[in-house]
Amino acid sequence: MNGKNMVTIVQTVAFLGIEAVPVNVQVQIASGLPAFKIVGLPDKAVNESGERVRAALVASGLSLPPKRITINLAPADLPKEGSHYDLPIALALMGAIGAVPSDALDRYFVLGELGLDGHIAPVNGTLPAAIAANGRGFGIICPHSSGSEAAWAGDDIDIIAPKNLLSLVNHLVGNQLCTRPTPKKQVKTDNLPDLADIKGQEVARRALEVAAAGGHNMLMVGPPGAGKSMLAARLPSIMPPLNPRELLDISMIQSIAGELANGQISDRRPFRAPHHSASMAALVGGGLKVKPGEVSLAHNGILFLDELPEFSPSVLDSLRQPLENGETVIARANARVTYPARFQLVAAMNPCKCGMAGTPGHICKRGDRCASDYQARISGPFLDRIDIRIDVPPVSVADMISPSSAEPSANVAIRVQKAREIQMKRYLQLGINNVHTNAAANSSLIEKVVKPDKESKELLLRASERFNLSARSYHRILKVARTLADLANSEQTRRQHIAEALSYRIKFA
Repeated sequence: MNGKNMVTIVQTVAFLGIEAVPVNVQVQIASGLPAFKIVGLPDKAVNESGERVRAALVASGLSLPPKRITINLAPADLPKEGSHYDLPIALALMGAIGAVPSDALDRYFVLGELGLDGHIAPVNGTLPAAIAANGRGFGIICPHSSGSEAAWAGDDIDIIAPKNLLSLVNHLVGNQLCTRPTPKKQVKTDNLPDLADIKGQEVARRALEVAAAGGHNMLMVGPPGAGKSMLAARLPSIMPPLNPRELLDISMIQSIAGELANGQISDRRPFRAPHHSASMAALVGGGLKVKPGEVSLAHNGILFLDELPEFSPSVLDSLRQPLENGETVIARANARVTYPARFQLVAAMNPCKCGMAGTPGHICKRGDRCASDYQARISGPFLDRIDIRIDVPPVSVADMISPSSAEPSANVAIRVQKAREIQMKRYLQLGINNVHTNAAANSSLIEKVVKPDKESKELLLRASERFNLSARSYHRILKVARTLADLANSEQTRRQHIAEALSYRIKFA
């Protein structure tokens, strides 16, 4: 507290994407007509914090003096959004009136929402805020229910996680200390769906394994009831476990979106399946407060789009940037926010509007236009970014009643994990730390890694002439072929790998 200017400062954060930007809450209590003014580009939730703070202080046995109170959130040109400014404003006011020692708050980031009774409610973004605080050598003061989330920022970070304003005051004056929270992991008791449940569909099962091994985007085309959604739902069961960096990135996005239940993080890869009526803001992010969309919530996991042509064409085309760059950029007049969005796209669709085009014995009343018009809703540039496109035919009755059981997910997951380890080791040896899968390799890198032999080059040349392959399609075929070679534990990408990769690129009507 500055005795001359009567200004008390408490530090909190504002969020730009998953980045926590430091914000100073400056409080001045001066003579004049009683007033309570918040400046510094506050949104409606921040403006309303004045009434919540006043009521919470009264409930805690404190009252504000009848003077002119000015609260400045600096830097003043950075928009301030959310209810997490309640607690830092309250603490700055308490420091200004001498209820708590103001120097006790000098090296803490503070965030929390206040109830009228002084209870401190959980807020979004505690984990990124704690990581930012730890990076600056600060501690963090946060709600009790968010304490275990903050504890994931490190063992050495000082965390104060009170249940209400009164217990926080007691801690700061040394009367009754709050217990440091411990990190918690969400335990999933339900088992993931298993590939052993799939009858028949050997080609689709093989393609699913290849997609998991190399992180490839995949599209399944087939009539209703063929098992496309069942296959997609079983992809998480064969995916490799998250490494610590991936787990942290996922948890930070979930924290910003408010999807960490009770501050507990989960070690399962995200599996997001938005409805085809989802808007562009819901899918790629945005809205009034620029929240992460489904593509960011699927970061390091799977984004499943069922009934693909039913999505708005403009919404699908908005996925082209994150599919290519692994991030989504949301530009606004007053901000430019970037969220990570390196996800694996898995999509499913019927071949036509009625869903039965190409099925033996079925004749569509609209003829070939039924399929061509339906498939034309998906743009060529979007399709070009999908590595694996396969037909999923109807399952025969013979397959359904067959007593033989399919290979379980556990066996497939072992092969996928080995292929992933081969890829990671390869790219680390090349000095590339940010590429862990073949799908993430750029065009020059995959050409360097694959080096097709003479027979493979001849096959690729014939395929290019027949299917009119684009440069992007060519490189994606090389990526899939390299994954097939890794699954076979082959150092050389051979002709059979190229041939199988080509078979996973069906032509549309």
